[in-house]
Amino acid sequence: MNIKCVVIDDEPLARKGMIEYIADVDFLELSGEFDNPLQATGLISSVETQLLFLDIQMPKITGIDFFRTLQHPPPVIFTTAYPQYALDGFEVNALDYLVKPISFDRFLKAVLKAKEFYEIRETNSKEALPEDYFFIKADSKLVKLFFEDVLYVEALQNYVTVHTKDKKYMTYLTFRSVEEYLPAEKFIKVHKSFIVSVSKIDTIEGNDIRIGQQHIPISRNQKEEVMEKLLKNRYLNRK
Repeated sequence: MNIKCVVIDDEPLARKGMIEYIADVDFLELSGEFDNPLQATGLISSVETQLLFLDIQMPKITGIDFFRTLQHPPPVIFTTAYPQYALDGFEVNALDYLVKPISFDRFLKAVLKAKEFYEIRETNSKEALPEDYFFIKADSKLVKLFFEDVLYVEALQNYVTVHTKDKKYMTYLTFRSVEEYLPAEKFIKVHKSFIVSVSKIDTIEGNDIRIGQQHIPISRNQKEEVMEKLLKNRYLNRK
């Protein structure tokens, strides 16, 4: 498959270099280039954008702030001359973070993550039954996981760790892609870094969920929504 890319960078030379790199990779296809992120909203919202190369330091709005405005953002690779923004990039579940000047081998490593992301998603959509199991790539192999065995999912910078009853699996998937794939009736995002299996929750106390011996925080700004979803039609109280 070809991955359709959009490049957004206010520096013409940086944009030109990225476009040349894209042309050298056989599974990448350029859909558009922009020097202003606000001009790209329409294209990004369409199915024509499967990977976004987004500069961070730009006039009017930063790349990270712009990315946060997107309702259905595609996988993103941030590009910048400022390495101190790396943590912000990973907080929005970026696939990768490239520091300028960007070498081709570092660029290739980043886009191979995107390729792997789409390959695994295609494998899951073709072979997995949503109510039963799915695949992730961990330790250089495809691992089959049953939804019933998953306790919770944890975001760790550019990795995601899936915790099961028996062990944990670290994979290069983005947290957002896992959140979108897991069935909403079985899993719920309770924190920017945690998704939990509803059926595996043992206790809830304050902003703390306990699954076995593991304590998982509930975000303060999501507490009301999380509790409503968890307790709806399941809370028995004295009337």
